[in-house]
Amino acid sequence: METNSDCFWLLFIASKCKTFSSQNSIWLLLLLCMGWLGMTLCFWLYPGGPAWGKYHWLRKRGATKHNNIIPGPRGFPVLGSMNIMLNLAHHKISAAAKCFDAKRVMAFSLGDTRVMVTCNPDVAKEIFNSSVFADRPVKESAYSLMFNRAIGFAPYGVYWRTLRRIAATHLFCPKQISFTEAQRSDIASQMRSIIACRGGTGEISVRDILKKASLNNMMCSVFGSKYQLGSSNTETEQLSQLVEEGYDLLGKLNWSDHLPWLAGLDLQKIRLRCTQLVPKVNKFVSRIIQQHKLQPETNNHDFVHVLLSLTGPDRLSDDDMIAVLWEMIFRGTDTVAVLIEWILARMVLHPEIQSRVQAELDEVVGKSRALMESDIQSMVYLQAVVKEVLRLHPPGPLLSWARLAITDATIDGYHVPAGTTAMVNMWAITRDPEIWVDPLKFMPGRFVSKDSSTDVEFSVLGSDLRLAPFGSGRRTCPGKTLGLATVNFWVGSLLHEFEWVQSDANPVDLTERLRLSCEMANPLKVKVQPRRR
Repeated sequence: METNSDCFWLLFIASKCKTFSSQNSIWLLLLLCMGWLGMTLCFWLYPGGPAWGKYHWLRKRGATKHNNIIPGPRGFPVLGSMNIMLNLAHHKISAAAKCFDAKRVMAFSLGDTRVMVTCNPDVAKEIFNSSVFADRPVKESAYSLMFNRAIGFAPYGVYWRTLRRIAATHLFCPKQISFTEAQRSDIASQMRSIIACRGGTGEISVRDILKKASLNNMMCSVFGSKYQLGSSNTETEQLSQLVEEGYDLLGKLNWSDHLPWLAGLDLQKIRLRCTQLVPKVNKFVSRIIQQHKLQPETNNHDFVHVLLSLTGPDRLSDDDMIAVLWEMIFRGTDTVAVLIEWILARMVLHPEIQSRVQAELDEVVGKSRALMESDIQSMVYLQAVVKEVLRLHPPGPLLSWARLAITDATIDGYHVPAGTTAMVNMWAITRDPEIWVDPLKFMPGRFVSKDSSTDVEFSVLGSDLRLAPFGSGRRTCPGKTLGLATVNFWVGSLLHEFEWVQSDANPVDLTERLRLSCEMANPLKVKVQPRRR
């Protein structure tokens, strides 16, 4: 900023001097361009690229010891490593970390944004447990979509702590989860009926069924709205379109977030699309809130009623309530559907493991009745399968949303300046042969065997950073317990009811596509055979 101001003053003074001819002005302009180019190249040559170079030369020159510089790719002048975040970013970051021998900490630049990333669980724990990384970098799309007023992106402070307390005490507490057990059972029954009906005519595509089931589940939990999976209605279709548009916007790499001089142009039309989406979301959620206000006396335990019942400092304004409810729908719909599709794909590819899960189901439940949620605690191998899929196919391989350093910090011995974005590549950690035995092999037994050659059982809820698909620390996913309970129960129900077989015409393809979550690039298509007559 100071450099730009000096340049403007120099040009202004030069324009007032009569001794400057037009030819001299051209030469001055050329010299300034050469100076800018030289400075740009100087920034770019610094390890980590232009954003790190700019910080080093303009703010901390000479303060950083040569042997204490975070290694990393330079990328391109001005742009940095923007290309690394396109397509399968977790793969590219992992490859770059290996190339630079920087698995513990690697630096790179996204335009003017300094980024550090780790592929090591110990360093990840250091980041997550540090109060310095209590904030998230707010994307323009997240701000436009009101997420800066919800749990995910709200700045660390009193308001954010209030939201977390509300979530932990009222929305995702064990009592609230138990209230919604019946709805999860009902939706599981509807899924079984639809799959049985469609499966009799050949192969089925499970993605649409899972997404609709997950959306209906969240609509029931959040809004108290109940619909049949087999029927179509305007409200679910409208909300599905809003969620899908939100995913696309939030999952895009917005160049304006990292190159401020492009912000006014809105080249990717992200700002325009956000301004078109938000009024629709406001109208949709406001209508449901008003309906709940008109019928306060009810036995419903949906999130809207819970929020409306709060008093004192926990009471939220209608605008904040809209943001919180919209985020609940948004975050809760995608992850469950994506994870179950990966699990079913693995069951089709590994029929011997599918048979073992079904043998456990028959032993615990039998074939005379349907699986109940209370049975899941006895299903050791089923839970191991879910953990193993979370290890190989974490829905958020870069833990979805990064952290932001609010002050200077020291991570793994390196100086990390305030304003730096920190990422954890969970995908790389869960495939590291130094951490896991046969990391590329699908082996659920690693989570149940106590043999010294395998990995002992541990929680996936954030206490062990070797496998923390829901994050850890202050910004861990607040709905992780509910999400995991839903996935375990629905997967168990589908495996109990059907045998899942590969389609001859559409074999299982494990190719990934990274949007907001990492999903299967090609939707899973399978054949099913009833097990319970």
